[in-house]
Amino acid sequence: MLQYGSEIWVRTGEHLLLVALSVAIALCIGIPAGLLVTRRPQLAPPVIGFANAVQTIPSLAIFGFLISVPLLGGIGKIPAIVALFLYALLPLVRNTYAGITGVDPAIVEAGRGMGMTDRQVLWKVEFPLAMGVIIAGVRVATVTSVGVATIASAIGAGGLGVFIFRGIATVNNSLILAGAVPAAIMALLADFAIGQVEKVLRQGGGWRKSSTPRGLALLVLVGLLGAIALYSPSDSTSPASGDIAIGSKNFTEQVVLGELLAQQIENNTNLTVGRQFNLGGTFICHEAVKSGQIDGYVEYTGTAFAGILNRDPIADAEMVEQEVKKAYKEQFDLVVMSSLGFENTFAIVVRGEDARRYNLQHLSDLKRQADEWRPGFGYEFIERDDGYPGLARTYDLDFARSPDIMELGLMYRALVHHQVDVVAANSTDGLLGKLDLVVLEDDKQYFPPYEAVPVFSRETLERYPEVREAIAQLAGQISESDIQAMNYAVDGEFRPLAEVVREFLSSRSSEVVSSETASSASRFSELSKLAKKQL
Repeated sequence: MLQYGSEIWVRTGEHLLLVALSVAIALCIGIPAGLLVTRRPQLAPPVIGFANAVQTIPSLAIFGFLISVPLLGGIGKIPAIVALFLYALLPLVRNTYAGITGVDPAIVEAGRGMGMTDRQVLWKVEFPLAMGVIIAGVRVATVTSVGVATIASAIGAGGLGVFIFRGIATVNNSLILAGAVPAAIMALLADFAIGQVEKVLRQGGGWRKSSTPRGLALLVLVGLLGAIALYSPSDSTSPASGDIAIGSKNFTEQVVLGELLAQQIENNTNLTVGRQFNLGGTFICHEAVKSGQIDGYVEYTGTAFAGILNRDPIADAEMVEQEVKKAYKEQFDLVVMSSLGFENTFAIVVRGEDARRYNLQHLSDLKRQADEWRPGFGYEFIERDDGYPGLARTYDLDFARSPDIMELGLMYRALVHHQVDVVAANSTDGLLGKLDLVVLEDDKQYFPPYEAVPVFSRETLERYPEVREAIAQLAGQISESDIQAMNYAVDGEFRPLAEVVREFLSSRSSEVVSSETASSASRFSELSKLAKKQL
């Protein structure tokens, strides 16, 4: 709380906004749909069946599917709200239908016998008697939405899931709790608040009066006002909209590089920068910059060459970079800028204790243990041409069982806790030294070059030529030890991202700096020396 208090507040506001808007929309559609099927019974199976089917789809799959859907898809809050709305539909439709159809038919007949119209029977008899069941559906929908909304950060929607994903990636339980605890508290408070609204309406006769619709409107209004009151995008860590948007993939180095681009632009232009970090894997970022939902991010030449362009991996770094620049310009109308100065290749990693015990130094040595060990790899590494299939062929690896597929942060946890024995990580990860992990040397030069290069929309650079000039100043300025030092500061020392990046940029400034800034630069220099020792 002391270190991330302001960001926790902002992320909580974002989370509440997502939940409030999605549940409000679901109320406006789900309850009328539930009422409709009570009057048109033949519609009940398809409508409730659709809501049931949506619930069976994994939430991450829905978020991923919506990325490519026009209008309502992409990245950010809109597709997240659509996904959460779909998940909130089932309890609202089902409970409304069950509540209305569960009213004693004798009571309904008595109302009609008193001369009530069908509409009067609905609002003065059935709806009030069913309201308890309907409110229960609202409570379930709200609590479910609070939990599912944590996954929305994978597509750049923000919320408390940012902390959870960041904590998993950095093996930091404190960060995981920074997202999980507020989310749990929010779910409990939402459940309590809806229960209080239900109690007030019961005591005030809301079930029996024609003001029942106003009670539902009150639920919607409370949620929206609460979200608006809490949400404040003024914090620098918030992915608020700006003149341009910078994105990143979902691991520490990418977030560091995204913040580096953002601060470099802010420091050298008059533009405001929105941050859309932790966007998942390569293909999400690529689609986002192609469609204009972000203006730029940092890619790796080998990933672009083999993963995006589907070319056979080659070892010539200069040729790869030139081919990527040419193809991105012709096929995607994207500008690939000069390398930032370092390469982040795949790293096949084992525990330090195992490397020492079995004398493992090169990837060729891994063959001796492969038939007894369990590998753990990421989704992209399993599928890509420059990933596991080619690695296994090149080094003749035949593991004891098929690789476990998991996120990078989970791979580190699994490796440290002996759930797997070898993983594919990144060569510049700051956690390698902290967790006593050893990178095996690629002695057959299997992996292609992975130079870090900024990728920007051509339209953005033409509209804001000063952005090109600002980013060009970073060309060749970041060494492997520099980026590992920044990664270590975030992963190993749990320091705020923006602060780490500011220190690095201060250390590279040629201007006369204040004593405070000089101290920051000195601090970064110490971290850089530590990283060099680890390398």
